[in-house]
Amino acid sequence: FKGKYPGLSLKHTIFCLKPLTSLLCIVSLSDITAESGQDVILTCRAPNNNIQTVEWSRADLGDEYVFLYRDELFVTENQHPSFKNRVDLQDRQMKDGDVSLILKNVTINDTGTYECSVKTKTNRRKRANLDNNIISMISLSVVTGGHTEGDCVVLIACLLVSGVFVVAAVAGFVIYRNHKKAKEVLTKLLNSSKYLRPLIIKQSPAAVPTSQCCQ
Repeated sequence: FKGKYPGLSLKHTIFCLKPLTSLLCIVSLSDITAESGQDVILTCRAPNNNIQTVEWSRADLGDEYVFLYRDELFVTENQHPSFKNRVDLQDRQMKDGDVSLILKNVTINDTGTYECSVKTKTNRRKRANLDNNIISMISLSVVTGGHTEGDCVVLIACLLVSGVFVVAAVAGFVIYRNHKKAKEVLTKLLNSSKYLRPLIIKQSPAAVPTSQCCQ
């Protein structure tokens, strides 16, 4: 992206006029964030209805494309396997140049920058315009359950820390309870020993007189 349009962010709109062709191209750039499992519409509108080819692509897919419509047919050859049966035009009639793409059941792997390009027929020559004109670029970011990957890392870290605190609290409570119980047992033993000693003295045999012992 930066190589094609250096210095541009996804907030810019590019206007380009090409003489001797029928196409006045307007490249719109936008950001979309979606949750995993949702259906997403990638918006794209051609400047006229003389559309012969519509191609949606993503740079990181190499020669394979996301979606291709050519000569009133949907072409599946060379389509990336992950997009088979998951993409379709929002309006198959392409009324008013609407070539927006529906991407169904998005996943994290769908994150990336999508390019919409069209080839049109000129009214004079009645043949395809050979220039492949990118008219829309959309940066799609897919998150899981409303959380980004960074959020998930933070959440996991918080859960781990919370778990450590819970374990420490439980261990501390068990130690305190055992210590308290041991202290109670020791106190009972000490209290019982006060009564045990007089009882032993009281129950000891009577002393024999010395006079009887010597007889």
